[in-house]
This record gives sequence, C-alpha cells and structure tokens, in this order.
Amino acid sequence: MDSSTNSSSVLFYLNGQRVVVESPDLDQTLLQYLRSTGLTGTKLGCGEGGCGACTVMISRYDVDESRIVHASVNACLCPLATVDGKHIITVEGLGTAARPHPVQERIALLHGSQCGFCTPGFVMSLYALLRNNPNPTELEIEECFDGNLCRCTGYRPILDAAKTFADQAWKQGKSIDADGTVHVAEPKGCGIEGCCRLQPKSAAEQAPGGAIVHDPAKAPTSVDSGCCKTSDSGCCKSSETSSGCCKSSDSGYGEANQAEVEKAAVIAKFQTYDPTQELIFPPFLIRYAKGTTGSGEPQLKPLDIASGKPASISWCTRFLRPLTLPALLAALEQHPDAKLVAGNSEVGVEIKTRRAKFAVQINVNDIPELRRISETAQGATFGGNISLARFERELDRLGEKHGVQRTQSLAALRENLRYFAGSQIRNVATIAGNVVTASPISDLNPVFMATNAYVTLVSLTGQRTVPMADFFVGYRRTAMKPNEVLLSVTVPFNADGEVVRAFKQAKRKDDDIAIVTCGLRVLVDASGRVADAAFAYGGVAPTTVLARGAMAAAIGSTWGDSAALERVLDACRQELRLDYAVPGGMAEYRTALTTSFLAKFWAAQAHSERDRRLCVGRQEYAAVADRAIVGKGVAHMAALKQTTGEARYVDDMPALAGELHVGLVLSSRAHARITGIDASKALALDAGVVRVVTARDVPGGNTWNIFHDEEILPRDEVHFYGQPVALVLATSQRVAQDAARLVVVSYDDLPAVLTVRDAVAQGAFFAETRQLITGDVGAALAEADLVMEGSSYCGAQEHFYLEAMAALAVPQGEDGAVELFASTQNPAEVQMVVAEMLGVPASRVVCRVKRMGGGFGGKESRSVLVAAFAALGAHLTGRSVRLALDRDEDMQVSGQRHPFLGRWTVGVTREGRILGLRMHVFSNGGFSHDLSVGVLERAVSHLDNCYRIAATEFVGRVCRTNTQSNTAFRGFGGCQGMLLTESMLCEVADRLHLPVDRVREINLYKAGDVTPFSQRLDDWNVPRMWLQLKAKAAYDDRRRAVDAFNKNSRHAKRGLALLPTKFGISFGVKHLNQGMSLVHIYTDGSVLVAHGGTEMGQGLHTKMAMVAAETLGLPLSAIFISETATNTAANTSPTAASASSDLNGMAVYNACKELADRLKPYRERMAGEPFAKIAKTAYLDRCNLTAAGHYCTPDIGFDWSKNEGMLYFYFTQGVAIAEVELDTLTGSHSTLRVDIMMDVGRSLNKAIDIGQIEGAFAQGMGWTTCEEFLYFPSSGRLFTQGPGNYKIPSAMDIPRDFRVELLEDGDTSMLKTIFSSKGVGEPPLFLGASVFFALRDAVMAKRQEEGVDAPLHMESPATPETLRLACEDSLVQLARIPEALKKGKVPFTVRI
Repeated sequence: MDSSTNSSSVLFYLNGQRVVVESPDLDQTLLQYLRSTGLTGTKLGCGEGGCGACTVMISRYDVDESRIVHASVNACLCPLATVDGKHIITVEGLGTAARPHPVQERIALLHGSQCGFCTPGFVMSLYALLRNNPNPTELEIEECFDGNLCRCTGYRPILDAAKTFADQAWKQGKSIDADGTVHVAEPKGCGIEGCCRLQPKSAAEQAPGGAIVHDPAKAPTSVDSGCCKTSDSGCCKSSETSSGCCKSSDSGYGEANQAEVEKAAVIAKFQTYDPTQELIFPPFLIRYAKGTTGSGEPQLKPLDIASGKPASISWCTRFLRPLTLPALLAALEQHPDAKLVAGNSEVGVEIKTRRAKFAVQINVNDIPELRRISETAQGATFGGNISLARFERELDRLGEKHGVQRTQSLAALRENLRYFAGSQIRNVATIAGNVVTASPISDLNPVFMATNAYVTLVSLTGQRTVPMADFFVGYRRTAMKPNEVLLSVTVPFNADGEVVRAFKQAKRKDDDIAIVTCGLRVLVDASGRVADAAFAYGGVAPTTVLARGAMAAAIGSTWGDSAALERVLDACRQELRLDYAVPGGMAEYRTALTTSFLAKFWAAQAHSERDRRLCVGRQEYAAVADRAIVGKGVAHMAALKQTTGEARYVDDMPALAGELHVGLVLSSRAHARITGIDASKALALDAGVVRVVTARDVPGGNTWNIFHDEEILPRDEVHFYGQPVALVLATSQRVAQDAARLVVVSYDDLPAVLTVRDAVAQGAFFAETRQLITGDVGAALAEADLVMEGSSYCGAQEHFYLEAMAALAVPQGEDGAVELFASTQNPAEVQMVVAEMLGVPASRVVCRVKRMGGGFGGKESRSVLVAAFAALGAHLTGRSVRLALDRDEDMQVSGQRHPFLGRWTVGVTREGRILGLRMHVFSNGGFSHDLSVGVLERAVSHLDNCYRIAATEFVGRVCRTNTQSNTAFRGFGGCQGMLLTESMLCEVADRLHLPVDRVREINLYKAGDVTPFSQRLDDWNVPRMWLQLKAKAAYDDRRRAVDAFNKNSRHAKRGLALLPTKFGISFGVKHLNQGMSLVHIYTDGSVLVAHGGTEMGQGLHTKMAMVAAETLGLPLSAIFISETATNTAANTSPTAASASSDLNGMAVYNACKELADRLKPYRERMAGEPFAKIAKTAYLDRCNLTAAGHYCTPDIGFDWSKNEGMLYFYFTQGVAIAEVELDTLTGSHSTLRVDIMMDVGRSLNKAIDIGQIEGAFAQGMGWTTCEEFLYFPSSGRLFTQGPGNYKIPSAMDIPRDFRVELLEDGDTSMLKTIFSSKGVGEPPLFLGASVFFALRDAVMAKRQEEGVDAPLHMESPATPETLRLACEDSLVQLARIPEALKKGKVPFTVRI
C-alpha cells in the first residue's frame, strides 16, 4: 500500500459525537475502548460473541444499497480499528433512568430486567431492529434476540415488553388459537388476553372513566382497579364498581386477574415510540463513505496502522484496510501470511480462547468488488464479503423473484442461515469467511457443495473457479493459494425435478455450532427415478465430504421408494461410520444423524422451522386489598438503571490510580505434586509486570472454607485442572493474563478421578455420611408385589451468571485495613477469610456489595477466593488490585452444581403404591468439601419429594474427585434428590405398565403425614394444586390428544408430564437462620435501609424496601437501599437458601416497627403534616431515628444423628404440567406449553415472584435438557468452557405457551414469616424437570411404536443425543458401536 495516501487514524461517531483515535491499539476491541471511556453499560459476558451482553448498534452508510444500515454487533469481537466511518450507539446513547428511551422503559417496567447484566444487550438488539424497521412483527422481535442470553428472567417478560413494539399485540389486540396461531382482532384492545374491549359489552360495562395508574416508586392510595384504558378509550373497567375488564374467564379468582390489570396499567403510561426522534446518522458519514467530503474535511483513506508494541506482547502488529481489490491483492502479495479479516467472528474467538497471534491483518470490509451480487439465467453470484445478514435478505429476494422450484438451493441456504450464530454475528460475518475457514461443521459449506456451487478466486495473476466439491483439501485447509482472495460464490438455480434440503443438528436450535450438518440434493426425472444426487455432510470427517456411495446407491432408484432408501442408508452408514473415540465425541449419535437426515429427506419430511409458534405467556394472581404496598407487582427498583446502563457492577467501577490487575496461573494437571514454579519469563516481560505471588507469600492463614481443607494458593499439590497456582500482578489485565501463561510450573503427576461412578468404584469419599432411616425397608420389600433395582443420575450445571466473578481490593494505607468491592453472595465470609489470610482483625476488612449480575449460589462460597486473590495482591503491593475473571476462567476455576448418582431398590404394589425405598446417593463434590455436605443433606431430605413412603433407607455420601470443588447452585441438592426419585418412579411405572402420573398421584402426601425427617406436613397444598391444575389445564383431554397425535405421527412424538415439588425453606446450619438490619430516618423524611442480604437480580432490595415502606407507612420512593456492607450489616448469613426475604425481611420489619412506634406519638400529634416535618420534630425532640433489627427463625434445628427436630421452617410447593414435541429422527424438541401453579404464601411482590418462578423454571429446564457439562478424560480439563460449547436455554427454547399462576387462597395461618410470604428463588427450579419427563414420555411413545418394551433408563440432561439414541429405532440400532470396538479407547469427553 502506498503509505503517502494512507491514514493511521480512525474516525467514527459515538452516541452522536465525532471521535478520532490516532494510531489505535490494534489489540483493543470496541468493548474495551468503550469501557475505558466510562461507557460501562456495555458489558463483557463471554468475550466470544456468544451471550450478547456486549451488544451495541453500529450504523454505516451502505454505498452498494444506497441506504443507512443499522446493525447489532458484538463489541467484544469488534476491533477498534475497524469502526472507521461508522456511528456507534451504546445503551447510554438512548436515554437515562430519568428520561429513558421507550425500549428501556418498557423492558424495565414490564419486569424484563432482574440482575440487569444482560439487559443492555437486549435493549440494543431490540433498538437496532426498530431502527431498521419501526413496525416489526412479533416473529422478527423474537428472532432479534437470537444472539442474546439471559440467565434470570426465563425470557418471557423480555419478549412481552419487546412485543409492545410489534405491529399487532397491544396496538390491536390479539387472540391465539390452541395451536399458537395468532389472530389480530378488531376493535383495538389493550394487548392483554381477554381484554374487555374485545368482548361484547353491556351498556353498564361501557361507563367512561380514567384508569388508576400508580407510580411504582410511590405508595398507592387504593387498590389498583384500572386497566390500560384512559377516560377517552371507553374502558369498561374504569371504575371501582365495574366488574369485567381484562378479566380472565378461567382465572378462578372471580375478580380481574391482577397480573393483567397491572400490566395494562403500565402499558397505558408508556411513551409513544416515535422513530423520527431517534439520534440521526451523521450526514458527514454519508459523504465520508461516498468519498465526497469537502477539501477541509477528513477523507476516506486506506488505513495502515502499526501497533508500536513488541511482537511478543501484541496479537497484531500491523493493520491494513485497502479500499480497492487491486490494493488488497497488492497488500496480500507483500504480506502472503497476512490474515484477511471481515467480521472478526472467527479470528476474535481464536485470539480470545487460543491466544492466537496474527501479526498482519488486512481488513476487507470496504472493498466494493467483494460485495457485488449478480445473476444470470443459470444462477446467482454473491460477493465473498457480503455479510450473512445481507445474504439472508438477498436469498429471500431471489426466492420471491424466481419462485420456489428454481430457488430450492437458495432456500436451503436460507434455512441453515436462520440458525447460524446470532444476529450480531450474522450482521458482520461474511460468506467468504465462513467458506475459507473450512470448518468441518460449517452450516453453509455442505449446502454449497451439494448444490454444485463454485467459488471464484482472484489474485494479481488473474481469476479461476473451483467447484465447491474440490475446494476443501484437509482439516481447515482449502485449495486457495497464499495470494488468492475468494471473490465470489455462485449457486446454480434449480431445474425442474430437483429437490434440495438442508439439515443441521446442534445441542441448541438457535445460535449454536452444528453437531452434524448436511445439504442433500436429488434430480428426479419424469419417470420418478433419481437421475443425479449429491449428499454433502459436515461433522463426520475432517472436512465437508460427499457421501459418494450413498449418492451412487440413490441414482437410478425410485424417488421415495422405501426399499431404495434402505440401500441408500446402508451405503451412507458404511462410509460415514465414526470411531468411538472420534474427536468431538457422540460417535453413535452422529452416525445416526447422517442416516436420519437422509430418511427425512427421502420421505420429503423436511419442513421449515419458520412456522414455529410465537411465545405467549400468561400470569395470574389476585389483587391485594389489605396492604398499601406489600404484595403489589412493583417493578424492580433498579430496573431503569439497568436498562439504561447506569447500574454499576464491580468491574464498572472506575480505575484507581496505580491500579493493578491479577492474572491467574492455572494448573495444567488434574492431580499432581508441584515440583517448581519458574516465573522468570513472566517477570522479564517488559510490559508492566509487577510481581508474581505464590503460596509462600500469604502472610496469614492459607486455608479456607468451612472445613479448612482448601488452600487459597496450593503449596505442594494441585487437585484439578485449572486450579490457580500463582498470581501475576500487572498494570493491565491483558499483560497480567499473558504473563501468567509464561509462568512455568513443574509437576509430578498423581492418579486422578473425575467421575462420580469412578469415585464410588474406588471408594473415594469424604468422611461424612447422612442418612434418614424410617420403618423396616426389608419387610416392606418382602411385602411388595414388585421389587426393582436400578440407578438414576443427573449431571452438573454451570451457573452461567452473566457477570463473571469480580473483586476490587483497595488498601486503606493504615492498620492493614482493606476495602473490598466484590460480586459475592457472602460478604461476611469474604471479610473473615481475607482477614485470616492477611493476619488482621476482621474489623479492618470491609466488604461491599452493590449488586451482582446473577449469582444462583455460585457466588456464595467460590467468590471468596476471587476476593482473597485481589486482597492478597493489594496487601503485598499497597496498590489497588482488580480481578475480573473472563468467562472461560470463571468456568474453570469455580464449582458447579453437584452431579448425583443414586442406586435404589424399591418395593411397590401392583397399583403403584410405594411400600419401601432404599436409595443410596453419591454426589461429586470435587476436590474439597466446600458446601457439599449441606448439599448432600438437602438432597437426602428431598428424596421423598411429595410422596409418602412408609419405610425408607436414604443414605448419602460425597465423593472426592479431581474437579473444581462443586458448590451451591439454586436448588442446593434438593432438585437432584427429587430428580433421582422421579426417574426411579418412571422406571417403576414402565415395569407396571401404568401412567407415571397415576403412580405419582396415589403416592402423594396428605396433610398431617410425616416426612422421613420426622416433620409433619400441616401447611400442605400439593394435592389440591395437583387436582386444580389438572382441571384448569385440561390435562386429561390433552393426554388423549397427545396419544392420538402419537398414533398418527411416525417421527414426531408428543409427551406430557405432570410434576409436583416441595422445597424446604431454611438453612441446614442452625446459626445461619438469622438476619439483621439497620434503618436510619433522616430529618428530610428519607429512609436508608441496610440489611444482610445481597441483590443479585432476585429483587431482594425491592422487597425489603416494600417491607420498610409498608411498616413505616411511607411511599416506596422514600426508601433507599444503597448496598450491603459488612460495616453496616455485620456477621450476616449468605444470601441463599431462598430464606433471605424471610430473615432480612423480618429484621427490617422489626427495625421499622420500632421506629414506627417511636414516631407514633408525633404522627398522632401532627396528623396531616408531611413526614419530613414529623421526622425533623422528632429529631429536635431528641428521639432516636435509627434502629437495628434482628431476627432468628424460631423452632429450627435438626439432629441428623437422631432424626429429630425441625429441619425446615416451611415448604414452598408447586405443580407443573409440560407438553413437548420431539423429532425422534434428530432428538430436537420444542416445549409447546407449560402450566405452573405455585404456593408462595402471601407474596411480598407478586410480579417479582412470577419472574423468579419463570427464571427458575427455565434454569431447571436447561439443567435437565441442553446444559451438558463435559470434561476431557485424558487430561481432566473442562471441555465446556464457554457459550461455544456450553448451552443454556435461549429465548427460543422457552415454552411457546408459558402460564404461571400463584395459589391465592391457601391457608397461611401457620406461616410465621414476613407478611405470611414464602421463599421462592429455588423451589420452582425442579419444575423445569417436567420438560425432561415430558420428553421421556415422548420417547416412550416412539419406543412402544418400535416394539421396545423394556423400562427406559434415561439420564439427565436429555440432550438431543440422549433423546435420539433412546428412541432405539432401526437407524439407532445400526449406528451402535459394538462393545468390542470400544475396548481400550478413551471417549472424547465424559460427564462427571
């Protein structure tokens, strides 16, 4: 490139302001740049474009299309140097909490933000959609979130809020058929199902009036009764006397469904969305892109930027951006090893996960010759550098222009593109990037190959074309020469008789890499015979391959003939059979998929998923008439701050002067002795390395956790792959991490155990045993009609909180004091461990928690270690130290949900009544105790679930293995215990040939029954909810409908499951069942509340503020909760066990009640005066306006050795019905409908509790279906280290029809809790397993059809692989690998 005409500066606009960066850091991403400027609303969630937390909108003027294009983009993968000429809008550029953008407002006020860490990404994805299309359909809205993940909400409220922008929904009203078909109705309604304006009205119902809408921050003066209609809307429910607005005919309340009334009231106050008022695209950038700027203005020039940093510490040392094809080819001739970069979606991930270096990078985004699209009579040609998003649009355009038959190949490409990554990736990734990467699991390459597509390659010496069938020459290798560029891809149009389909199977339907993908094409002649065939596969070989034997078998066969299909399938199976130890694993499943896809194709059963149902939701609860604030559906108090990016998390805090960062030196062995640590290379790195810290640098105690059996830094021995061995302190995170990789640790290997089964076989246990023995199990088994033995297993689960663990330690400069800002559920434990480690009194350590971006138990104990590392660095250097883990580090270092193995012997009657159960359970505890004993206790005490079993022998042990120390996770062992038993019940029902719901129902506890842990069930509502939900959800009718569907459908099977749960509320350790608070009333009438609980999205602070406001008789706006800190709330229990509202709520109540009693005389004397004046008068009268509250749970305490005492204060209970549809040929499934009824007592905040139920359900559904935690058995290294390999549910995975109801008229007289409420965070999670059991039901239907009569043993999670192989049809049986061929081979990955 001619340096005289080049530029080394990058010009762009940021939230409307011009920015010029001279010689930008070539290693810096846009995300890093934004955060360095203080725009911290854009979050780092994974660093690999898999979660969407970093989403921003990048706008550019597209010269080819002569229009402005707005695109949602992953800022974590976007190099700063590539944004020249763009306009970047972040969440801060939309609005503020005081003046939010409509997108921000609606997501906040309709409960779409819980922890808030993912929220800015959702806001920006929706915003980008609206900028391109201000009137989108509901389907477009759902699909715009395909690159965004949320771990808290269960997605439903986000979708509901977003759909208020749709061209139907709240603007027009809608009705939805049972099959999910949406009908737009007239006249216009308010957008809630059953709206009064869509019903025939009587004259009395048409009285005018105004809706009563309360500010969520103010106490309402009366019970909400209005809907979203205003006085001129003619709403019939506009007055207290009206009876029929937005009323659910099946709510069962006899009054308006308050959930819908509150929703309508909020919608009524929304700002009108006016797209003309958006931040404009700078006109200068249009001229800049066209090259028509004035003489005094900056000009669009080629870029040539040198990093200025040594190659040893730089991923890129030179960045080029040519503007013409000749300039690109010349640059490539000069730098033949240069990496061509467009969307950076592949290169960015390689840099992030593999620390790959690409010294010279050439950006090809501004070369018009690579973006051209043309067509001839023979086919369409697409420029190599058009984005996949534009490719989608062009495929749609061509399909409409040329018709279905001629564009079958294009339609197949379009179908696979629909599931290619997320929108943010498709907006930047290109055709050429996907092709030349030569991934063996490419979504597009098999389709290109099958359709006879060809590529055109260009170099300085000319052009040549290469058929796609000849393009891939080896693993990640192509036929391209070093100096060639992929100019275009040409796809032929289809002839008459040609049939083309594409298939892809992944662990998750949306935004997931393929397991197996294929493009299949046949040409059928006039006689119905196959004249030509091409079957191309990815995921079964090192490259995309043609199944030539199967193709040969197909040619000449009659299309659709079953005998011919068998020949084709046999040929395919023989040539694509995989070895048991094949890289990627899943050998039998992948082999079965190759033939299953062919069978679907041959039977013409391929169908587009475009017709899948929209997600609809319904929430039901009654109005609260006897309280001003508590019980109302108030939005999360921080929601608007979260949607606008103003909410601060630990790593959002501004850098302090001299601040250092921590890089973790991680073990590369699963179990070994440390023989040496050589840090010389790291210390020699001349880039800001300050110190390397090892165990010998710890000034105080180096052990921690309850049992003190874990070292903060290991001195002599490592116990799992990824264990932190040493710390590197450096001036930047990048340098600290790079230097950490230069530290050489020497080892002597020791034997390692990974799986719970291996640990049991080897007797690798911790010492503790927990057991509950009641009755005579031996006698019960002898009396039984049937005795069965078996086992149940449930796998691990990653917390995947969107905010990875983080801590900032600030030394105070005297007395050894340190202040910690930590993302932790357990500030008191952080304080005590750090104090002991540093050798200082606990009073010298203050731990502060503003909020967390999710926790779910994962930050109860394991977060302590992260804070300790930062504190240790700060203590040793006297400088502030920050440690914010990357996603892969977090998943390697922290623990997960415990996997459990249960071995059981059960005796039952012919009717299915359980007489006795012997269940021995084993958990994989990892290398240290952590909280494993507590998890085990809850698992053992929940083995009964909701069933009366007269004789039990429940015994539990914790296995010691060489994995991370597994830890608390929402459900804390209870869900594992219940799942083991429910799996057993299914096998019992199989053997008895009984419906499992009948077995469940006849064994349900009755009120007054006693559990195996000697606790009487008095507050017992499960039988009632069971019958009520069955009737309301028409379970029996749906059962018959499912059976009829399965009888008439060969490959699609539906399943139905009805599942109960009871979850005990209390900490298992007696002394933890206490809470405290500190409440200050200031003389201006404002109130500051501090309590012992931490906010992680569950709405705890909002509930505590509501309790304070209700007790003090003040509006909610008067209450403020700043943070949780150990200097204002000392000796607190962790925020866990679903008990935090109980414990801290009562403590807040006690403090506020004391203050209210003190102020009562003043209020009586000054009736009608403002509260500020009353407070000031009391102060002047020397009345104490501060009160401390304390609460301890009464009567609690259990002796495991005697099976005596009260283990749980009460039980939160629920019932769920799930209906699914399973594709038995692939294992893919859709959750069609879920109905949930929960008994949460008298809720403190019904909307927040609904959100907790939905979020927990989605998490439980993920645990038992798509979330598979895997390790490499050869090394002990974690395989599933990020969103690329570990799949939590996406917005498209949640139930298409999601209905949640609170039990409203249960007897709460025995509840001694805050306002008779119940804990709700954990109990609903197990109900997510109803999807697992519904899938099992669907599999059973297929097995029965195949003549398989044996009981089904199915382990959790029910991944597509598990489900497909469980069907045991002929294709699966023929794909099975004989045991003899498995001997001596190590599987690619294992569940632990």
